[in-house]
Amino acid sequence: MTVTPYKASSDGKKKQIKAMFDNIAHKYDFLNHSLSMGIDKIWRRRAIKLLKDLDRPEVLDIATGTGDLAIAAMKLNPKRIVGLDLSAEMLKVGVEKVKKKGLDQVISMVEGDSENLPFKDHEFDAATVAFGVRNFENLNKGLVEINRVLKDGGKFMVLEFSNPSKFPFKQIYQFYSTKILPWWGGLLSKDKAAYTYLPESVAAFPEGDAFVKELNKAGFKSLKVWRQTFGIATIYFAQKEIQ
Repeated sequence: MTVTPYKASSDGKKKQIKAMFDNIAHKYDFLNHSLSMGIDKIWRRRAIKLLKDLDRPEVLDIATGTGDLAIAAMKLNPKRIVGLDLSAEMLKVGVEKVKKKGLDQVISMVEGDSENLPFKDHEFDAATVAFGVRNFENLNKGLVEINRVLKDGGKFMVLEFSNPSKFPFKQIYQFYSTKILPWWGGLLSKDKAAYTYLPESVAAFPEGDAFVKELNKAGFKSLKVWRQTFGIATIYFAQKEIQ
């Protein structure tokens, strides 16, 4: 069963995800950093370091949201970075952040669909997704599209939420994500469904070895699976198989 934010809606997952992020865009950055107590910034820095050996890469950041990972990728001394997202409202916030930092000559923002990428084959040296693959309507289709736009041997980094498995953090996290997060996130964003969807989508996502199998099916070779902060998140690092 596909997990969606708005249970009463007859719209497909993709349309609901776009509406959800449009709804919470104005509060997204504040909530994202405060609800994670800033740990998400550490995860992004670690994820980007995995790409440090690339020489002036062209990077595609999918589900870029307000551009946090795209901005973090400036550490790579990139030739260019393209941030892509379904949500026009999230992108508006991202464009302003990029302009304020004076990075708009390198980082561009594009409204688009991760499952139908508006780029040619073999265009990018690396692709990244932070907290976005579980929102794909068709996971395999999205991964295959990412593979298509990467050069042979291109790197792919995914940072995604996962479920802690060890006592007592498993129990603490479950209480926080199912009780505190929907209440507090809903109160501040005025969209409780968005923060109820988050733990539901994490629970439904094929994490760990199951996600590595999805990467393999899409033409990637897994290089590293790196659990973060007691298993709250996982970094997956892979490479496009050379044809």
